[in-house]
Order: sequence, then structure tokens, then C-alpha cells
Amino acid sequence: MPDTKYRPFEDYTIGRASDEAIGKDASVKAHWEVLFQNIATIGHGDLTSRQSDLDWYLSENGVTYNVYNDPQGLNRPWNLNAIPSLIDAKEWKTIEKGIQQRAELFNLILKDLYGKRDLINNGIVPQEVIYSHRGFIRQCDQIEYLSNKRLQLYGADIARGPDGQMWVFSDRTQAPSGMGYALENRQTISRVLPELSKGLYYKKLKPFFQHFNNLLINSSPRKIDSPVIVVLTPGPLNETYFEHAYLASYMGYPLVQGNDLVARDGYLWMKSLKGLKQVDVVLRRVDDLYSDPLELREDSQLGIPGLLEVVRKKNVSIINPIGSRVLENPGLIPFIPGIAKYFLNQELILPQVASWWCGQEKERQYVLEHLSELVVRRIDRPHNDSVFVGFQMNNEDLEVLRAQIIDRPYRFVAQEQIGFSTTPTFVGHNLEPRNMTIRTFGVASNGGYEVMPGGLVRVASGVGNNAVTNQKGGLSKDLWILGKDNDQKKPIVSLSRPTNFIESGLSDLPSLTAENLFWAGRYVGRALSTARFLRMILKQMNFTNFNERRPNNQSLDALLKAVTNLTCTFPGFVGDKPIQDPVKEIYDVILNSNRAGSLSHTMDMFFNAYYSIRNLWSSDMWRVFERINTIWKDVLLDENINTRKLIQTLDQLITRLIAFMGLVEECILIEHGLLLYFIGLQLELSMLNISKCRSLLVVKHDEHIEYEILESLLNSHESLNIYRHSYRSYIKLENVIDLIILDQKYPRSVAYRFNRLNKDLAVLPLSQQSHELTNYEKFIFEGFAKLRLATSAELVQVSPGSSIREDLDHLMSELSDLLFHASLAVTTTYFSHSYQQNQLINQSFA
Repeated sequence: MPDTKYRPFEDYTIGRASDEAIGKDASVKAHWEVLFQNIATIGHGDLTSRQSDLDWYLSENGVTYNVYNDPQGLNRPWNLNAIPSLIDAKEWKTIEKGIQQRAELFNLILKDLYGKRDLINNGIVPQEVIYSHRGFIRQCDQIEYLSNKRLQLYGADIARGPDGQMWVFSDRTQAPSGMGYALENRQTISRVLPELSKGLYYKKLKPFFQHFNNLLINSSPRKIDSPVIVVLTPGPLNETYFEHAYLASYMGYPLVQGNDLVARDGYLWMKSLKGLKQVDVVLRRVDDLYSDPLELREDSQLGIPGLLEVVRKKNVSIINPIGSRVLENPGLIPFIPGIAKYFLNQELILPQVASWWCGQEKERQYVLEHLSELVVRRIDRPHNDSVFVGFQMNNEDLEVLRAQIIDRPYRFVAQEQIGFSTTPTFVGHNLEPRNMTIRTFGVASNGGYEVMPGGLVRVASGVGNNAVTNQKGGLSKDLWILGKDNDQKKPIVSLSRPTNFIESGLSDLPSLTAENLFWAGRYVGRALSTARFLRMILKQMNFTNFNERRPNNQSLDALLKAVTNLTCTFPGFVGDKPIQDPVKEIYDVILNSNRAGSLSHTMDMFFNAYYSIRNLWSSDMWRVFERINTIWKDVLLDENINTRKLIQTLDQLITRLIAFMGLVEECILIEHGLLLYFIGLQLELSMLNISKCRSLLVVKHDEHIEYEILESLLNSHESLNIYRHSYRSYIKLENVIDLIILDQKYPRSVAYRFNRLNKDLAVLPLSQQSHELTNYEKFIFEGFAKLRLATSAELVQVSPGSSIREDLDHLMSELSDLLFHASLAVTTTYFSHSYQQNQLINQSFA
């Protein structure tokens, strides 16, 4: 039942700033009335529940915003408020025209600054403003482009000023972020709170993304139906990596990093499994200076050497072009009205924050006299330490700033400190007025600019806080542009490519994506196999009352040595000195993230590998992944950890890893790289199985000790029940070797995995092109042949006077070497390495 007594604004008190929903007479603005009625109908209790549902939905679907050095961890959940912000159609028309005007103006500025530079030559903009800003890249001077529009994607931060109008206070031109978050906000609100829109009509976002998609396709230098378009990301550590992956997945384009691309012979190529594939358009999310280490920052690991030369030859389109960050120079703001008159002979439609460049004497004097009232920025430094808020500074700091301005005035610009409007925000159990800003976007289309009918609303983290930023805990909102229009009657717009577009196959998979999938398979296999073995060890220790056991418990000693060999956490249990506290050592092998080979270290590698390919994930995969992450974080933070808790944690971890592996196989196509995942998984599991068998089966023990070891091995291999069902006999070494090493039909056996690798490797592009076996195929084929020729009767033999099964040891050693060389051959043949990966399988045992 709805809470009919709920009155959303009964205790809603606005401050001095204007409010989006409440007028100065404390009445509800007309275009907000229907939304208020819907909120009242939903009721206070249900609205609180729906806000929780929003938080859960975003978390479950992996919507994140990375914050560097954040105590919450790298991937902070995205915060979306239940109450959207509204703008009526009449006001939006003015805003839309203002954004279009400003986008065109900045397009002309960009064209001029890297071309004739009339703005400087005619005294419209002082040269110090441009040349002292790091965004002006001299290597981009006089580059000619195929498109008449230099600036193809524009973002504007706007907010309602004290006069009631929307003001522009920031321009985003280098790589404007927020479009993906705006779309995700819209889709999430529509799913979780569809009742909010009852009786309301607002514009859809999908048509805008169709224009954006058309921009990318039409920007191709090659006028073909299916140009190769890529989204270039700095990688998973970037703060908006979720958006990069989201847009790539939503629009159907490969997500690539710098190492996926290469400039050669005047063209840009994508490294794929088949070879090089020409790239036509790059949607760039890497900063200007990092885009080309050959001509720009030589220490950049994010860009493509030689990219600028390809641009000069007009063989690739970069959106936005390298060098466009110069337009984000705050020193330009004071001159924008004059530039508008010069280029367009127009006044600005949308006002902007009053600004003064200190390189001009009159303006500098005003700034120095009002320093405590203004916000001062260094024009050549984009970071937070270049912003000085006068009223927050003491007299000593103000004097230091004053001296800096007098010393180098051309480096500083000052802006008026104003308060922006507030918007109703549901926090806790109440509506609060929070300061808000809007980021909206324009894309070049049909000779002009198409503006997103909506945008990303950000609100402050607290009442009265003027700082609106995601880094400091701000919230986001959906933005509804009200009013009926023709879009309401149009069919849903599809982002599909032209009908003759052929879906890319395995051969076209970017090399870095292929590498990440390969290592994702290896790390999940390593995590699962290691967790199972360590769980078995903990159970053995718990069962035998380890701390009070007999010193000559040889079976447990053998198992503990196998832990060290399996994880490569040497010296461990195989060192010259005996471990004084075996329990402590096992805990360290499980929980020490700084110890290479530990389960915790393996889990970190697992998380990193899978996060790098999140554009391939389904929502179900993310939910299970997040649950795995939570389970592991909880155990690492538990100060009262004990063996029982560890066993329970490993039970949960193993179950979730198995579920995750199943979802990987369901949600990623072979053509999209699942084959590489399978190859990595089978290689890793084969190596680990061989490591366990070599540790536990090569040395001969007394019969009762050997029985315990064999039973433990079968347990850790999840094969004990299979063994009993297949042999219905006392556990014998020959049968165990037959089952987990030589059986070609048992999916967990070494022979089965080699056979599976034979088949999977044969599908790789180079294998398909040749009638002869490739190097990596030869290694696996040789290993499979050795397994086919081996018999358990021979492998169990021990020479007189020896305790070593030499034939078995030799076979395991050969197979391990062959797997290592096969892995290396696959890696060197197909992958471009961007991260150092670690082989953790020991090639020989002491």
C-alpha cells in the first residue's frame, strides 16, 4: 500500500541558493509537480527500499568509479540517487542552443590555434595564455584533417547561477567522460523505479548515441561500410575505466590499449591473432601527452609510437584530435565572449563565470584587491593543488599566493566564487537540498552539433558543500528533459552496424585482449587448484590435531612439501631448515598477498586479469566476481582467523570459482576469445596436476603412508568418488596413475587435457593457415604421444636400492618442460606483453 501521508517536501528547507524544484515563495515549481505526486505515491518506506535496490543493482552490475589511493579500494561503487533532476522543454531549448554555439566556437578556436592563429595575431587572445599552457602541443601545429570539424566531441559542465540562468563553468574537450555513466543512470532508474515517470514525458538518450555512432563511422578515412573503430583506454586503473568498457561493449567496438596498436608504413594497425588489421578511427580516452611516446612524452606506456605521423598522413581519425586539451585552459575563459564576437559575431547564449586573467594589468589589480573573495587557478597545472579558494585561505597563505601572482601573473586566472542551485536529493530517509552540476555533451552531426537530451548530474556530498566531485564522495543523478517531442513516437533506435557488416572472429581479436583471456584462464585454474589443495591440507591438519601429532607423520610431511612445490613459495617445507611453526607457514601461504605464489597473491592476479576484460562480461559474471572479491577481502581483514574459518572460506571460494568458470563459458563466444581462455586454463591445470603428481607419487613410501598420500591426492583432485566408482578397490598407485594421468576420457586427467589442448591449438589462426604443425602444437603433440606410450605398470617401477620411481619422474619432468615451451610459444606468437606475467610452476624439484 502506498504511504498516502508521505509529503516529500514537508521538512525540505532550501538555503540561500536557488533550488531546482522549489521556488522562492516555497511552492513547488510546475514541471516538478507530477514527479512529487509519484514520489508521494511510492511512499517513504518504499522509496528507501528502492534506493537500496539502486545501490545493490549498480554494485551487482559492476558500475564503478576508480579513485586513486582510496581506502575503499580501487573500484568504488557508483552512487546513483533515486530522485532525478528535471528541466522543462522550453528552458532546454535555450541550453541546447547555447551548447551548440559553444561547441562550434571551441571547434573554431581549435582550428585556429593549430592553423593561422588569427586570435593571437589580431590580439584577441594573448599568446602567453596559449603558449604557457601544457595543452598546446607544438607537434600538432598545421596538421590538416579530413573533417571540417576539428572538435567532434564536446562536454560542458553547467549549473544554475544566482540569476536563475544556466551558466557554463567548465569545458571538456580532451576526452570528455560521463556519457556512459549518464546512459547507465538512465537504464538503472528505468528498471528500478519505473513508477517515477508515470505521467511524465522526457526525451530518450538512444538517438544521441546513434548520432555518436554515425560520427565514428563517418570519420573513417576509408569510405567503407565497416571501418575498423577502436576505443583506446589507458587500462583498468583509470578512474573511468568502467565507462570505457561500457561504451565499447554497448557500441560493439574493440576496447584496446596502446600495446594493441602499432604505427607502421603511415597507417595505424591493430595487432590481432591473425596479424595486423588497419584501424580507421580511434575513440581516444588517453590524454594528449601520453598518446605518442615517439613525439610527446617519451616515458608513456599508454600511447602508440608514431601515431601523430599517421594522423598527419590522414590515414586515421582520432576523436578528439591530439592537442584538444588546450581548449580546457582556464586562461581562455575571460576571452571567450570576445572570441564569440570575432568568429561568430554573436553574444554568448549561456553566461559563464566571471573570470580575470592576471596577465592584464587592470584585471591583475582587481584580483589582488579581491583575492580573499575569488577562486584562483594556475592555467598550466590541471591538478587540485593548482586551485586556491580565497575565503578558505589564511592571511599567510594569501600573501604567498599574492607574491606568486605578482612574480608570474600570466600563469594565473581568477574566477568569481558563486553558489550554484540545489536539487532534491534522497539521503538516508529524507530529501535534502544538495548543490548540483550537470555535464552534457555535443557530437558533430550534419554540419553542426547534436546535444545529448539529458546528461550526468552530480551533487555534492553534503548540504552546503559547494564542491561537487566524485572523488570526494559526490552522488550522481539522472537528468530528465521534459516535454513531448517527435522522439516519443519513433521506434527504438538500434546501434547496429550496416547490414553487410561481418562480425569479427577469433582472428581479429586484439592481441592484448587475447593475452588477458589466456592469463585469465591460467589464473582461475591456478586459484581453483591451489585452493582445493590447501583446503585438503587444512582438513588433514585439523583431523590429525597437527600441533600434537607424532613427529614422524610422513604422509603429512609429504603433503606439506607438495604445498611448497605446487605454489613455488620456497624454501617453505622443502628447505634445509625444518619449519618451526608449520601452521603459521600454511597461513602465510594462504593469506600473504606480498608472497609470490601464495593463494592471496594468486587471487590478486586473478582479480587483475579478469578486470582487464570486463567489457566481455555479463552481469551474472560480475555478480559472482564481486562475491568472490568480498569473500576474499573479508578473510584478509579477519583478525581472529582460525583453521575452521579458513576451511569455510575456501569452501565458499571454490564454489564461487566453479560458478564463475561456468559463466565464462556461457557468456564469451569462442570467436570472442573463449578459445584462448580454454588454452590458458588447460595449460595451467595440466602444469599443476603434474606438479602434484611429481611431488606425491615419485618417491616411494611405506604402504600405509602411500595409501594416505594417494587418498589425499584424489581428494584434492576431486577424484576420490570417481576412483571408487571406477575401480571399486583398495586405492592402488597403478590405478591412480591410470585415472589422473593416463585416462584419455577423464576430463581431469593429464592425458585428457593434452588431447584437449591439441584440438584447441589447432583452431588458432596460424595453425589454420599451415598444413604443418606449429611450434606450440609440436610440444603438445609430443607430450600427448609420450602419455599414449606410457603404462602405469612401467611408471610405478622402482630400481633396486632406490626409492625413486625414475620413469614416472622422467615423464613428469618432460611433460612439464613441454607445457612450459608450448605456453612460451603461444605467448611469443600471438601476444603483445603489457604486464609481466609470472610462471609459478617449478621445473625441477630438489
